[in-house]
Amino acid sequence: MKERIYHLGIDESCAAKYAILPGDPGRVEKIASYLDNPRKVAQNREFTTFAGELCGQNVLVTSTGIGGPSASIAMEELVALGTDTFIRVGTCGGMQKKVLGGDLIIPTGAIRMEGTSKEYIPIEFPAVPSFDVTSALVSAAKRLNLSFHTGVVQSKDSFYGQHEPSRMPVGPELEYKWRAWIKAGCLASEMECAALFTVAACLGVRAGAVLSCIWNQERAAAGLDNPNVLDTSSAIKTAVEAMKAIIKADNETDNAE
Repeated sequence: MKERIYHLGIDESCAAKYAILPGDPGRVEKIASYLDNPRKVAQNREFTTFAGELCGQNVLVTSTGIGGPSASIAMEELVALGTDTFIRVGTCGGMQKKVLGGDLIIPTGAIRMEGTSKEYIPIEFPAVPSFDVTSALVSAAKRLNLSFHTGVVQSKDSFYGQHEPSRMPVGPELEYKWRAWIKAGCLASEMECAALFTVAACLGVRAGAVLSCIWNQERAAAGLDNPNVLDTSSAIKTAVEAMKAIIKADNETDNAE
């Protein structure tokens, strides 16, 4: 019997070069429905994994749960099985007034306001995605004619520290940094990108992300229209379209060598 990797509960029979990483286990099957021959292969803790194919290549869809610690575990264990290209499909809250619920954010960098990445590399190292993955996501969003923004996002560890900072002992610091991020043009807040981007850099693999904006508390505070959009279909379609393009480009490179 093949040995199953500890947290994900899968073995080398599920090995795939490509993986799509939602946070929510409940989103895995929906994403997998866009693959050929999708099938559930494991479920353990926050990690649910489906396997399938795109463009003739094996692809995994694995949920990471909430936050950097579990996201980094998922990436580490998938890399151990041979995965080298990752796209995070997640949600976020808008920070700039131009960002509306339902818009997509394709991060070009992430503020490392979380703890996981600090246990991999010093804080001076930037959390940035792979250029080719990000380019594929931008091209996919354009082909699908979707509303999207590119730029920096904030990755934090405390959801309620963002939404109820005044009741936290470190509330003044949280509020000061929040205003600083906004003043510097930060587009949105989420919880996994900084960890995934830095871990990918340390492991020598490719990673990018596409995020669906659910709401924007800054628009609400300003009395502006603030649509709440829970549907993540646009982000999922963008990720799948981008992964197809990446696989095709990889195949062309392999065939040329």
